[in-house]
Amino acid sequence: MEINEQKTDQCVIIGITGRLDTTNYSMLEKKLMEMIDSNHHRILVECSKMDYISSSGLRILLMGLKKITLMKGKFALCGLQENIHEIFEISGFTSIFEIHPTREDALKVF
Repeated sequence: MEINEQKTDQCVIIGITGRLDTTNYSMLEKKLMEMIDSNHHRILVECSKMDYISSSGLRILLMGLKKITLMKGKFALCGLQENIHEIFEISGFTSIFEIHPTREDALKVF
């Protein structure tokens, strides 16, 4: 997995490339905690290049959402590939997360 970060006027965009699973979820956890601890409370997770997510990955995203929500911030996802979106639907996470089809759509609500 590869994680990149881009700061915009509206939010911080965290891009995930590859697999988010039990072998590397701690990288994303560390990045999210760094952002939150640095007072970045508006985070968009770009998932268009993420091709797999395990339950560990789902748990880290949920943890980020909860922390940001407690701080009255905004946490959203965008660009979920069809297979990833299906995992979110099956797990019931589509009703928990704010999910946008594209980065451009997501940035409009930040």
